[in-house]
Amino acid sequence: MGTTLVIGAGGVSHAAVHKMAMNADIFTHVALASRTKSKCDAIARSVKERVGVEIDTYALDAMDVSATVDLIRRTGAELLVNLALPYQDLKLMDACLEAGCHYLDTANYEPEDEAKFEYRWQWAYADRFRAAGLVAILGSGFDPGVTSVFATWLKKHKLDTIRQIDVLDANGGSNDQAFATNFNPEINLREVLQDAKHWEDGDWQVTPAMTHKVEFDFPGIGPKTMYLMYHEELESLSTHFPEIGRARFWMTFGDAYITHAKVLQNVGMTRIDPVVHNGVEIVPIQFLKTLLPDPGGLAGETKGKACIGDIVTGAAKDGTGEKTFYIYNICDHEDCYAEVGSQAVSYTTGVPAMIGAAQVLKGNWNTPGVWNMEQLDPDDFMDMLNDNGLPWHVKELSGPVDF
Repeated sequence: MGTTLVIGAGGVSHAAVHKMAMNADIFTHVALASRTKSKCDAIARSVKERVGVEIDTYALDAMDVSATVDLIRRTGAELLVNLALPYQDLKLMDACLEAGCHYLDTANYEPEDEAKFEYRWQWAYADRFRAAGLVAILGSGFDPGVTSVFATWLKKHKLDTIRQIDVLDANGGSNDQAFATNFNPEINLREVLQDAKHWEDGDWQVTPAMTHKVEFDFPGIGPKTMYLMYHEELESLSTHFPEIGRARFWMTFGDAYITHAKVLQNVGMTRIDPVVHNGVEIVPIQFLKTLLPDPGGLAGETKGKACIGDIVTGAAKDGTGEKTFYIYNICDHEDCYAEVGSQAVSYTTGVPAMIGAAQVLKGNWNTPGVWNMEQLDPDDFMDMLNDNGLPWHVKELSGPVDF
């Protein structure tokens, strides 16, 4: 159906490009570009070996708008899928506007020098994309992404309104590393160590990072300790579903992770501002990233399952009063590795990126403008989750959560 240009060659890209190749009737041609072409070449070789599909590869500095415009035109790409760093979102959106190409990403823009996750910078592009007749899809990963589509599906089929929503993300996987993050260490630690924030009664409630925790029994995993955090879908969900009275995000962490993260923060290794070391300017968290294991390289060692979903309470469509539903996916690390050579965290982000891109290429999400996932029709996306390795389950609970 269309030529797709994927930017970025990390673990998420590895999963997404493999799944695009497995849906060659939709992704008729895929090009892959990154600053380090050898990483693209490695993904392309794996795709050729596993799926038998050729992927073109290129070297690209994603911060160079003119170079990206040139590559879009050289490849004839109809859609750019941004799986690079969130610092690069705006530059890639600029390139898409100049080249006349649709856009999709998995994480909202943040300034490199400030750990601040907001959609306002990307929402400001809405009029320009609309005027250009182009579509920009924001946050087509799992959280954000699938968790927002889950909410929209419930509102379309089960609930008239959403009074409260809790997004729950559990990784029950393990490996032999003393300390390793599930995805890009720099982005992971910036996200985890910022103040927790949730939406309640029309305002943001802020608490220190990693201070509010509860235990929850996750399907397929069992009891895990989860921590209240801020995550970008809380901003978009509370904006686009204004009836929401409370929106929260929770993620599980083991005691060892929390201890390591706090120590690293206390000694300054998670700082994002430059420091001078032996006459050389470095950013501590970027140096730390070079020391920590590459999450993609741990795929073969990781065992266990991940479970991500929403618990949503609202007025039932059938007129029976208020109901609460839990909608979720369980994903096995070893199954993901056997299929595409990725661990579950990369898989659960890469597959929804592919499915969101498919919605654009299939013409299901084709209204010009800038859109978050909860604003779009969920049905074909939900069907493709079931068909592409991320089956979902929904069950009615006895009442709202009590935590």
